[in-house]
Amino acid sequence: MEYEFLRNSMTGTFLARFSMEHAILGLWFSEELGDDKDFYVEIGQTIAQLQANQIANKVFVGKGLSIELDNEQVRVFANEIDMEQDIDNDSGFSLYDSESEAFCGLEDFNEVLLSWRRFIDEKH
Repeated sequence: MEYEFLRNSMTGTFLARFSMEHAILGLWFSEELGDDKDFYVEIGQTIAQLQANQIANKVFVGKGLSIELDNEQVRVFANEIDMEQDIDNDSGFSLYDSESEAFCGLEDFNEVLLSWRRFIDEKH
């Protein structure tokens, strides 16, 4: 999983860019997590609980994207995905999968999460 973090010099916002198959992860980091320290701490605590087998899974529903964590993997998905799965789609149209959903291992995600926080702390 390839990624890079950037800070927009005009707006000061933080951006994450991931390889094509994980592009939605970049959107989640940029738009849902951003520099929200409280949310970062909550995600970190959830990962610790998952690794200690205290919980089986957890879902955080965001404005446009949601994240689902279990003790093995992380799924980031567009909120419309779950709604579209409930609709019988005879038209043949669907969202391009890598733009609407991505999976990665919990350990890999945790490493990216820590890197994201370090990047933000350095740039503030």
